[in-house]
Amino acid sequence: MDALLYWVGMAAVAVNALTGVLDSGRKQMDLIGALLVGVATALGGGTVRDLLLDRNVFWVVDQAYLITALGSGLLTFFIARTLPLPPRLFLIPDAIGLALFTVLGTQVALQWHAPWLVASLMGVTTGVVGGVLRDVLCNDVPLVFLKGELYATAAWIGALSMIALETAGVSSVLASWLAMGLILAIRLSAMHFSITLPAFRQK
Repeated sequence: MDALLYWVGMAAVAVNALTGVLDSGRKQMDLIGALLVGVATALGGGTVRDLLLDRNVFWVVDQAYLITALGSGLLTFFIARTLPLPPRLFLIPDAIGLALFTVLGTQVALQWHAPWLVASLMGVTTGVVGGVLRDVLCNDVPLVFLKGELYATAAWIGALSMIALETAGVSSVLASWLAMGLILAIRLSAMHFSITLPAFRQK
């Protein structure tokens, strides 16, 4: 299980760095600006999780995460700046990063002996905070706060489902893969079919 979490974490960092750099392209940032956005997107959620759980921050302990974020960001910058890309292209890898980071964050919290509800919210925090930092740095209202397709809700459903599966006796590895698939399916379906939560309406 530890090996799975490690490589899921690496994949999540790489994917989220990619989304941050892609989104920074809309603002025509230079290399340093794009890298800062990419690294913040990749490492922000896990950093907040570790601080809340009073753990050593994951990328400080193992700088391979930081190297992965920088490498993914650099590669994305130099490829994306030469190609005409759709402005919302980042939403697809963002959904993948959401699934990976949510499951990772939930499992880390469970291993830290956090109660089930706290663990599920740590998963959501790990999944969404990087995107919040990305949007703030790009001078946008964070995607998770806008009336729009299910985002944090998809992450929370997936985190709770994984905990429920493990409680029912399903192995941690299988529960993690099923939860990742569920989060991705909910997020992509919400984007395609414009599934939203109720929102306040001005009278």
